[in-house]
Amino acid sequence: MRIATWNINSVRMRMDLLLRLIDETQPDVICLQETKVVDVDFPMAPLAEKGYVHAHIHGMKSYNGVAILSKLPFASRDVQHWCGKQDCRHVFAELPGGIELHSVYIPAGGDIPDPEQNDKFAHKLQFVDEMTEWWTTRRSPDRRMVMVGDLNIAPLENDVWSHKELLKIVSHTPVEVAKLTAMQASIGWVDALRHFVPPTEKLYTWWSYRAKDWAASDRGRRLDHIWVTPPLKDALTGHRVLREARGWEPKPSDHVPVMVDLAL
Repeated sequence: MRIATWNINSVRMRMDLLLRLIDETQPDVICLQETKVVDVDFPMAPLAEKGYVHAHIHGMKSYNGVAILSKLPFASRDVQHWCGKQDCRHVFAELPGGIELHSVYIPAGGDIPDPEQNDKFAHKLQFVDEMTEWWTTRRSPDRRMVMVGDLNIAPLENDVWSHKELLKIVSHTPVEVAKLTAMQASIGWVDALRHFVPPTEKLYTWWSYRAKDWAASDRGRRLDHIWVTPPLKDALTGHRVLREARGWEPKPSDHVPVMVDLAL
């Protein structure tokens, strides 16, 4: 089973790029974040033509939105809300083999890393805390689960272009890293990308639109993640970070797709 995840930053604007991803990598399941479209307007027809006839979408106009697109049928599906909001940030579905797949979009958190001065940052921290509690109380480490998405936190030193310079920048502050690390530890989540790429190596999935030449400056961050629970660790057989997709035209997303292969 090949699972891909991508913060596409508007599925309607970048449908040609999504179809390119499908043609080049042939994932069985695709999870999207920032679809930015209400469900009734989600462009399913070209995806169904490619075989993705099973869809679990949860979107809103212009902001957020998550989806699971699958060639494989769902045994069940659901939506999870956080922080008293219904802002379309978390869907999950059960795939064949009893695998529960979660597509998640954690809030970015604004620019000021102080929850007292910045409500968006406070929301982000609360969101991660609530998720951590949910995993601990509602799910078991022996459950076969995969969580993917734009978690908007780069936890490791080599997940950012400069650990020292980004310590006070939202996405790599110590408080965010500590909370994401606690969430990972809550039920023993395995960081699937770092299962293949040692923490001593740089690894990015996002490059800012502000850079005139993103490839030359290479000031990236690893904001997009794939985690699996312990029963699936030994099933991991491969991974890919499609760095080249940051340069796909027209109008690339600032995130690139990442994927893993599972031998099931």
